[in-house]
Amino acid sequence: MVYKQVVRRALFGMHGGDAERVHETTLNVMARLSPLARFARNQNNPRTVFGVRFPNPVGLAAGLDKDGRALPAWAALGFGFVEVGTVTWHAQPGNPKPRLFRLREDEAIINRMGFNNAGAQALAQKLDRTTLRAPLGISLGKSKVTPVEDAVQDYLNSLEALKDHGDYYAINVSSPNTPGLRSLQDRGALTELVQTLTAATDKPMLVKIAPDLTDDAIEEVIQVCVDNGIKGLIATNTTLSREGLKSVHRNETGGLSGRPLTQRANDVVRFITKNSELPVIGVGGIATADDAKRMIDAGASLVQIYTGFIYEGPGLVSRINRALR
Repeated sequence: MVYKQVVRRALFGMHGGDAERVHETTLNVMARLSPLARFARNQNNPRTVFGVRFPNPVGLAAGLDKDGRALPAWAALGFGFVEVGTVTWHAQPGNPKPRLFRLREDEAIINRMGFNNAGAQALAQKLDRTTLRAPLGISLGKSKVTPVEDAVQDYLNSLEALKDHGDYYAINVSSPNTPGLRSLQDRGALTELVQTLTAATDKPMLVKIAPDLTDDAIEEVIQVCVDNGIKGLIATNTTLSREGLKSVHRNETGGLSGRPLTQRANDVVRFITKNSELPVIGVGGIATADDAKRMIDAGASLVQIYTGFIYEGPGLVSRINRALR
């Protein structure tokens, strides 16, 4: 309650309401809180999924801390794992600003960030100097300057640079903000990509999929993953749907996350777990402990939050953990 009435109101009003500038300011503050890592309070609900031991099932989704700037602080907030990125082989500034919008009436966010990050080699150097008291996932994406036909080598370069740092790796082929990226979810392109990346590391490799895929397309993704050593799926990324939105920002281009995605993300997780034995990290529209419980009931082994964390604050992590215990 204090977060919503005081902290969130102050944050949302900073920098003239510029969501990206507020995001950057918050990350800078979090980075300065890194000494708090020694007080990590996340060892309260352990479970092992795809061979990795997680101190609890609540993770920070990719996108919030792309370059690992505040990594030590997340465990102190109670997260059981953290996913950094999406990182690309080439450093890139991302899409033109403004590119991040709060849809407050819808408890949602639209972003068209475009994988802005300092590049895989810079992230590797950062991780060399960082101690994280939680498992680390690394989300890998395609550099915008790399043609789709050269995507496999682009992903492989990033994986090679970071192969000693992640506890698992996520192949992001589902962001709507990099031209041509979602075409890599097609059977032929995805098969070549996952075969190459799974052969390059013994660490668990996961695939992150879009909520906008049809059931038939999801079945194809599942089959490619099962046939080629993928250890799990992350469901889901942001959506291109705008159904039912009220905010003045509803027609901005980009990926939509938050409350409007809750039901679709649950449906995709349920479909995957009914049609395969692959573990699933459920993400999308989790803003309450009950949302997380429903995601677990749908079959997810772990959950991730991002937009819910922005709207509900750090207390959401402990509320979900208490509910899932």
